[in-house]
Amino acid sequence: MLGKFYGIGVGPGDPELLTLKAYRVLQEVDVVCVPKSAADRESLALSIINKAIKRQFTTLELSFPMSRDHQILEQHWAMAGERVAQLVREGQKVAFVTIGDPMFYSTYGYVRAYLQKNYPDLPVETIPGITAMSACAAALEEPLAIGEESLVVIPAAYNLKRLEEVLDSFDNVVLMKVNRYFDRVLELLREKGLTERAALVSRCGYPDQMVSRKITDLAGQKLDYMSILVIRKGGR
Repeated sequence: MLGKFYGIGVGPGDPELLTLKAYRVLQEVDVVCVPKSAADRESLALSIINKAIKRQFTTLELSFPMSRDHQILEQHWAMAGERVAQLVREGQKVAFVTIGDPMFYSTYGYVRAYLQKNYPDLPVETIPGITAMSACAAALEEPLAIGEESLVVIPAAYNLKRLEEVLDSFDNVVLMKVNRYFDRVLELLREKGLTERAALVSRCGYPDQMVSRKITDLAGQKLDYMSILVIRKGGR
């Protein structure tokens, strides 16, 4: 008898933002897959569900290196997919937990694609979660977009030239993964006169959440990986 594979978004950090459906399914699963990019890094997703749910989880760590080598990444996606498929074929309910939403910049999407291609008979269900950008907008008490304003969401990490084009083309911009590139992004925003239209939220939903509306004060500082920059040109 086949089990089932779940992709579960656990929200941005606050355990109270776990959905009722995610909470229910996590009470029922046999194994929780914990994606990790390094062996010594704490799983944020696991820490969230441990605060929200009072039960012991059987965990399976899945390694996903921070690499741009597509061949290396595909090898790890395949290894993860094979381990999940084995458990599900044994009849177990397996959850892949991820911060935010599993269909939004999540490694879950790659594992799910591998299973669909190689094990199309395996039951799969995806349970959405609150995205970090939604939580950041709430923390800022500002909408991401209203009326006819346009919105784009991009990672800052890969192409600053593209970011310049995006800033010229869209009303509002959400920059993910901005921590390592913040000073370069800040320089670009200064050139375009947008520093006062931007705000940064770091570790949204955690006890040490930080919100800054004076992003120029952050120049040269080391920012947390979970930092998002929101730029609102709408209404200028």
